[in-house]
Amino acid sequence: MAPLLLDSYDYVIVGAGPAGCLLANRLSADPGVRVLLLEAGGSDWHPWIHVPVGYLYCIGNPRTDWCYDTVAEPGLNGRALRYPRGRVLGGSSSINGMIYMRGQAADYDAWAAAGNPGWAWKDVLPLFKRTEHHFAGESVVHGAAGEWRVERQRLSWDLLEAFRQAAAQSGIPSVEDFNGGDNEGCSYFQVNQRRGVRWNASKAFLRGIRQRPNLRVLTGAEVQRVVLADGRASAVQVRWQGTERQIATQREIILCAGAIGTPTLLQRSGIGPRALLQRLGIGVQHELAGVGGNLQDHLQLRLVYRVSGVKTLNQVAGSLWGKLGMGLEYLFNRSGPLAMAPSQLGAFARSSSEQPTPNLQYHVQPLSLERFGEPLHGFPAFTASVCNLRPHSRGRVEIRSLGVNDTPLIQPNYLSDERDLDVAADAIRLTRRIVAAPALSAYRPEEYKPGPDYQEAEGLREAARDIGTTIFHPVGTCKMGSGAEAVVDAQLRVHGIPGLRIADASIMPRIVSGNTCSPVVMIAEKAAQLILNGAAPVAVVSPVAAREAEPVR
Repeated sequence: MAPLLLDSYDYVIVGAGPAGCLLANRLSADPGVRVLLLEAGGSDWHPWIHVPVGYLYCIGNPRTDWCYDTVAEPGLNGRALRYPRGRVLGGSSSINGMIYMRGQAADYDAWAAAGNPGWAWKDVLPLFKRTEHHFAGESVVHGAAGEWRVERQRLSWDLLEAFRQAAAQSGIPSVEDFNGGDNEGCSYFQVNQRRGVRWNASKAFLRGIRQRPNLRVLTGAEVQRVVLADGRASAVQVRWQGTERQIATQREIILCAGAIGTPTLLQRSGIGPRALLQRLGIGVQHELAGVGGNLQDHLQLRLVYRVSGVKTLNQVAGSLWGKLGMGLEYLFNRSGPLAMAPSQLGAFARSSSEQPTPNLQYHVQPLSLERFGEPLHGFPAFTASVCNLRPHSRGRVEIRSLGVNDTPLIQPNYLSDERDLDVAADAIRLTRRIVAAPALSAYRPEEYKPGPDYQEAEGLREAARDIGTTIFHPVGTCKMGSGAEAVVDAQLRVHGIPGLRIADASIMPRIVSGNTCSPVVMIAEKAAQLILNGAAPVAVVSPVAAREAEPVR
């Protein structure tokens, strides 16, 4: 039987994604504290969460996805993009591409150099290792005793191996591991799976501890706002099972709702840019200009090439017998196309010799389609998706009203910076050089998208605007640091609000050079360390006092 829902907890964690699940695990390890984990979505029992290819049925599904959209983006010729975010236990780790990636040592050294002590590569590497259960065992750069499982993919495609050889012929060497701090090279992605089944944050960090008597996990719990009393974060207002109530905290509220959910929750609470709050008629509880700004994302360019004389998933999935074979292979061996991550082969390269470290990431797939959710093409083809790892364009996230169910304004401002257009053009040129290498010549690749008509610099820029789409890595909307636009300090404490901390992708001052899920796990491990090292009882704020605090209008 689940423990009763109390009026007060020591720690209240908002959002049961990768960060929230880990924090619930670490904080509730002390039987002397009471921990509440709140998740707006439901449980992760849904079968398509666990079959790797099931992301196709989870993205765009309101059972598992918030189903956001961006505004019409000028940089993408007026196109709006679907913007999936996990709405389920495990958060986006339940619907993402399962790729285990840390980024580059230089990413974290830059965070520290920007005034965030304790976030350099030498500081965060032990945290990555602590969470990790790596297939190769303990080493200088990997851990084997953690909960976050990392395995090799179970696949074999001649086309992918040919692309890897073509990359080597183009100056991108074959490597074995992207996660030692320097990810330059080409290799198969390692994934968060266990024997061909998705390994999400709920399995990793919650499954074994749900019965702790001092931990309560609520699903279907929509947090309306953070309540301040005498300037301190004292409670959260939650709608659960059709009723609203306030739940007080004796120590801290930790926001783990992600780069979209966390800034919008703060804004609904009257914490954010004064002009926005006043325009919406919200009482300004605490002015923080940076809340919702600094939005960064990886924009991918999906280049598609027709091929011949080699197997691709387009043909396999295009026949009844092929589908039957895929199902049987997964049923008996947990391998084959149904066990594949959305992207199988990766590469990290430089768009030009001026780049100090790789600034491009490839996701290569033995398949092609117009966009996620649509059928595979009826001809054999592969996709070489390439993204700019360190975009200069910055966007914003804003609420449109106080309504929790009103979708926020999401404006990434893709390709609004001229430098990003230059990198996009260089990325297309590099992709064409790789595909023209001898290793792929036997399969006679022909460019289908964007097409060979795009050649000159302005044409390549236009191609980027036509085919660019998100790879689902929003970060930065509650920036860590100091200064007018910063929201949290290096301890992840919200500036000017005692008792309130943020631990999710929103705190990244600059996006990491790779996939963002495992860096968020690391951020949560760091947050747990900071909280536990500095934990001390604080003055108790009663639910009554919290309710009497100045309301958000």
